[in-house]
Amino acid sequence: MKKYFIIFLLFCGYVNAQTLDLQQAEKIFRLPVHCIEVEYPNKLGQVLGSTDELKNPKELRPVFYGCFDWHSAVHGYWSIVKLLKDYPQLDNSGEVRAILNRNITPENVFVESAFFEDYNNRNFERTYGWAWLFQLQSELYSWDDPDAQRWNQTLKPLADILVGKYKEYLPKLYYPIRTGQHDNTAFGLSLSVDYARCTGDKEFEQLITEHAIRLYGNDVDCNLSYEPGGNDFLSPCLEEALLMSKVLDTKEYRIWLKNFLPEIFNPGFSLEPGEVSDRTDGHLVHLDGLNFSRATCLYIIEKKLPELEYLRTIADHHLSYSLDNITDDDYMGSHWLGSFALYALMNK
Repeated sequence: MKKYFIIFLLFCGYVNAQTLDLQQAEKIFRLPVHCIEVEYPNKLGQVLGSTDELKNPKELRPVFYGCFDWHSAVHGYWSIVKLLKDYPQLDNSGEVRAILNRNITPENVFVESAFFEDYNNRNFERTYGWAWLFQLQSELYSWDDPDAQRWNQTLKPLADILVGKYKEYLPKLYYPIRTGQHDNTAFGLSLSVDYARCTGDKEFEQLITEHAIRLYGNDVDCNLSYEPGGNDFLSPCLEEALLMSKVLDTKEYRIWLKNFLPEIFNPGFSLEPGEVSDRTDGHLVHLDGLNFSRATCLYIIEKKLPELEYLRTIADHHLSYSLDNITDDDYMGSHWLGSFALYALMNK
């Protein structure tokens, strides 16, 4: 019955099946543009080795110092680049390009890279922040624009360091991390395999594929009834299903998914969006992000297996449920949620 109720809402116009158009792009674009040079409040997250390392965010991370934390700054840059690439009129004045040119310099990237080589912070942002850096690099790499190509080459040393760290890390990861937050293994691998394919890094792609199958290939009966957790922004079940859609061929994937999420093959399958009680609470507002990330997963799974067309209705409902909240949101949501909304919209 829930499925048919959602269809009724769509038919009556109560659920807006949003698309990424110029108007929506403008709304999302303002969020990271506002925050990438906002230094405080800031959650640094590093391990201090001495008092000499007590520095302000911009000194420590002269590129990605804004938007509250490192990974949010990174995917804020990704959002800006992605939207400028598709909607250049968003920056007719050139002010945003000037910001990127000011921050993405060899000198600044050298400081960022050195931080990841520090003994006490070798695992910093593993693997969530790494994966978003790869998404940023993918957009720069594939954008036929002189500035973008320069930014790509400038950031490449940092991306190369993180690829090397991934190659070292994956063979040592005996068990996947199945949380609904930053360290979810499947989410990181999913974004990273896209980067490997975009840049033609066959070795990195093969590494991810092999370890994804090793870690998840025998999984069965994922229980969606235990989701979501109170501050999740990722669905452990759906992120895994999304990753495997990228590393298995269609026939293999259909068999795997029927064992892993058999309920998803029932046309009456339903999934309710996560509810946020307080959007000023940095953890509770994660559930808006969950709605966007679930939508992304469902859109991509449906593209892989078109017979699951009803998943698109559920994805649209999740997307619409939280999309109108982000533009007037408290900073605890606005500094990062736009990227998750954009990622869902571009995968519709």
